[in-house]
Amino acid sequence: MSRDTQLTGVERRFDKDQVIVTKTDLKGRITYANDIFQQLSNVTEKQSLGQPHSFIRHPDMPRCIFKMFWETIQGGNEIFAYVINRATNGDHYWVYAHVTPSFNDAGDIVGYHSNRRKPEERILKEEVIPLYTALREEEARHENAKQGLAASTDKLTRHLADLGLEYDEFICTLGQGQRRGYR
Repeated sequence: MSRDTQLTGVERRFDKDQVIVTKTDLKGRITYANDIFQQLSNVTEKQSLGQPHSFIRHPDMPRCIFKMFWETIQGGNEIFAYVINRATNGDHYWVYAHVTPSFNDAGDIVGYHSNRRKPEERILKEEVIPLYTALREEEARHENAKQGLAASTDKLTRHLADLGLEYDEFICTLGQGQRRGYR
């Protein structure tokens, strides 16, 4: 599956009651993908199994968010995040993702499980898209990808510090103004 697919600008949508589910091994290769994932990503089960989950990565997704994803789940913790994905035909779709490590009986991480739901449009437009745009612009300002990743990570860290929030609280309280707590 080529990452060179032209972006179409067409957003794929799914119902609020639908849940996208994938499971991966430790390296992020897909070991399970449900029907709604396959429909939205424009792939068959056979095409998705064994693929790195990153094959649906959209270029508008800030790299620092994925860096945080991996650090969190490899550390044995769950993470919530807003993600824009790219279908194999160049369409895109937004999700509110909940990713958790999967453990064996000995307590070792053996893979990862992701459930994704439809995000609230208002939160995307007012909060997520402007933040992700600023993070991507920061990444692009630098000579190389490594410097851009470090700079966007710093920018995100400063943004959270200015808000007085940790990342998980920030994500879970988006769209709630001054109110704290989970939706």
